[in-house]
Amino acid sequence: MINTYKHIILDLDGTITNSEEGITKSVEYALNKFGIKVTDTKKLTAFIGPPLLDGFKTFYGFSEPDAILARKYYRDYYGEKGVFQKELYDGIPDLLESLKQASKKLYVATSKPHIYANMILDHFNLSHYFKKILGAEVNELHHDKALYIKEIIADHPKSSLDQFVMVGDRMHDIIAARKNNIDSIGVTFGFGNISELKAYGATHIVNSVQELKDFLLP
Repeated sequence: MINTYKHIILDLDGTITNSEEGITKSVEYALNKFGIKVTDTKKLTAFIGPPLLDGFKTFYGFSEPDAILARKYYRDYYGEKGVFQKELYDGIPDLLESLKQASKKLYVATSKPHIYANMILDHFNLSHYFKKILGAEVNELHHDKALYIKEIIADHPKSSLDQFVMVGDRMHDIIAARKNNIDSIGVTFGFGNISELKAYGATHIVNSVQELKDFLLP
């Protein structure tokens, strides 16, 4: 089946960039400030995707004030070192260039504060591919990806919903797409897994950047 996607909305962490090192080291730094020692940073990959406050409260039972303080410690490390401790997934620049050449319209929707998202995309010289880069405020207010998708759709009132698709690696991406009645593509090369993507109803699932390219550009 030939897809009709013209507006392609991409998550950042776990979809465009492998951000594991920067995020997990930042979380480890914050937890250490509370006397919590981490023996396996792989377990901290659960923080990749959801807003930070939710992560500290859900995974470590922090109160709201402690979660806010932990976020502050996280950003002390992240803003200085962690923001650039990441790498692009293989094939991402080629994917974006190919989509641009095919006249696809590209956007980023991330739970990460937009100030960091812009820094990261500028660092990798990718910002020029995107019509909009949408993310949270630094205080994490308005971090709902569904709102970003809604904004993108509203910018194109003449486009039908079947022309939009959300691409991401976690349940939050799939949920945001469903709230806006658009399709989603779950990617398994990020930090989610196929069981999570299926459970939340991803419209399609791909296993590599090349497979994503082949699907979007049949």
